[in-house]
Amino acid sequence: SEYLPIEPAQKFDSFEIFPAAMFVGNPAALGTAVSEIEHGGHGIDAKARDAMPVPAGVTDPQAKLELQNYLYHMQHADQQLGRLVDTLAQRKRRTLILFFGDHLPALVPAPQTLRMDGGSFELGHAATLTAGPGAEPVADLLRTLLRPATGLRLPPAGAAGTVTITCDPELADNPEAYTLDVTGDGVHIVGASPAGARHGVQTLRQLLPVPALGPGPMEAAPLVVPRLHISDAPALAWRGGMLDVARHFLPVEFVLRFTDLLALHKFTVLHLHLTDDQGWRLPVQRYPLLTEVGGWRDGSRLGHENRQPPGTPEHDGIRHGGSYTRADIARIVRHAADLGVTVVPEVDLPGHTQAAIAAYPELGNTGARLGVRTAWGISTHVLNLRPETVEFCRNVLDELVDMFPAPYVHLGGDECPRDEWRASRAARQRIAELGLASVDRWQGHLLGELARHLAGRGRTVIAWDEILESGAPPGTTVMSWRSEQGGITAAREGMDTVMAPSQVTYFDHYQADPATEPLAIGGLTTGEQVYGYRPVPAEL
Repeated sequence: SEYLPIEPAQKFDSFEIFPAAMFVGNPAALGTAVSEIEHGGHGIDAKARDAMPVPAGVTDPQAKLELQNYLYHMQHADQQLGRLVDTLAQRKRRTLILFFGDHLPALVPAPQTLRMDGGSFELGHAATLTAGPGAEPVADLLRTLLRPATGLRLPPAGAAGTVTITCDPELADNPEAYTLDVTGDGVHIVGASPAGARHGVQTLRQLLPVPALGPGPMEAAPLVVPRLHISDAPALAWRGGMLDVARHFLPVEFVLRFTDLLALHKFTVLHLHLTDDQGWRLPVQRYPLLTEVGGWRDGSRLGHENRQPPGTPEHDGIRHGGSYTRADIARIVRHAADLGVTVVPEVDLPGHTQAAIAAYPELGNTGARLGVRTAWGISTHVLNLRPETVEFCRNVLDELVDMFPAPYVHLGGDECPRDEWRASRAARQRIAELGLASVDRWQGHLLGELARHLAGRGRTVIAWDEILESGAPPGTTVMSWRSEQGGITAAREGMDTVMAPSQVTYFDHYQADPATEPLAIGGLTTGEQVYGYRPVPAEL
């Protein structure tokens, strides 16, 4: 109807019907459909087709013609659908063409290549599993993921298991690449590395009936997967999800479940935002009050921060908090590693630190005893510039890297008001001693000190894009959240960049009409916007 202005009530003189699945990753099939509708293949340039080169070993005339047809359609695939519409538009009779997609699997993210081969294969309870060298942990992962809901045990077999998982470094340059083939005799996953094989396992899970993804026994039903071929590899290595456990403490089981969902969708990073004005969740043995005091607030703001009617209480009066133990952190890191997910911790510095100052007032600029912040927004209370406070940061980070083996540590660096520094004689004196132009340069100086310290522990610093304004330390990875512009600037300066523009990646926004949605911070970010986002801007 986009091309042919027709009303649903109008009658059609003829119709064509094709399964949409046959065209996915198969432009030759689309070309065949065009030829059929055009009655006899009149749309094919036979001379161009016959000129398509084929291997010298193809001598059978029919085989040669079929291969040339395929190569021709591959080369002209982007023109086929337009020609199909044009052909229909030129007809004197009204034609309805239906593309039905009942058997096209819903996979997120969509693979690079998907070919439906027709038919299906059933994974029965007698199914076995063969794992090649290096793929044994991936095989164990598949068993662990499938057994709770399906009861499948998938015992080891020889070279001909119902499911085979192998690693082949020659498959592709990208270690996360994989192929998945479901044939008449089984399921075959090949990864360029164990990471790629794990992605193949998660794709297989998405192909199974939905109840097979559940935490407990599903009702008896055949585990049927469509016969197909998938070849896939990610475009970008960092595919992350950030979980803010500082503003609202989330128990370990929630974090584990969130990690399961990241892995199912082939994310590679769990970014844990562990500290903020509203709560400190990271265990630090040297500073126990960070969690004992900083981990708890007297209540939480009701409704929107900036839309409070007169007389609204400051907060709901419900004490909120909690923190993780070292054993909790170890469990989260181990669970994530089994799924191929790296846990990147964030300790936000030097702003967003009111919870730390509430625990240790000597870290602040005024000496006043504060509580953990009960409102949202940005606190003006930030870390002071004393050498002892810098040493506090180093000590915290030393314990952090002992718990998190990830190569990255996120130091925040966002939304840091300078008011207290400008008003502090001690801060201004420290700035002069260091030879800095102004207090605005202190944040970059501090993160530079901490980056050098972390480099000695084999870690790379990540910071939010505000770091570009106060001087990003060499080697910093910039996470661009305010828009894409920070990421564009950083990339042009040769810095690694993670795109996280709030306009399309923040899930604390409304997802539809706010009148129909639960309370959110604001904004509007639909599922369509998120799924359609392309993180490499046109400028790059």
